[in-house]
Amino acid sequence: MVRLQNMNEADFNNYINNAIKNYAAEKIKAGTWGEEEAENLSRETFARLLPKGIYSENQYLFSIIDADKQMKVGYLWFQCCKKLIGKEAFVYDFIVFKEFRSKGYGTQALKSLDDVAKGLGINKISLHVFAHNKRALSLYEKTGFIATDINMSKNI
Repeated sequence: MVRLQNMNEADFNNYINNAIKNYAAEKIKAGTWGEEEAENLSRETFARLLPKGIYSENQYLFSIIDADKQMKVGYLWFQCCKKLIGKEAFVYDFIVFKEFRSKGYGTQALKSLDDVAKGLGINKISLHVFAHNKRALSLYEKTGFIATDINMSKNI
């Protein structure tokens, strides 16, 4: 069983350094950014979204904890915002550490996210997934997410 625990400063510092690099790598792999500018663009994106770190308004940053083993197995970050049809959460980042993948932690963490979101009065959870991330796509579909928009591109 997992629980979502608010990130502390140490967790955030560890998370943010890896997240900036990982996001840059994903954008390069997707063909959205070039290698030269990717890390700077990623750093700028995170600075804009999290100007006050864990204290940034409407941002919810969690460590995913195996409650039985008291062990950190990943991170989850979402933003809460008001929309025309109610409150919505947008998941900016969700990672289960490699050594803990395919053990049910992702499914359990998303269930915990549902519970946290409901507690905040949120009625919809959205996220973005890179098309090349088949493992994440499968997990999201398995836990009830459906595609609402699909962006496509081709190089010419």
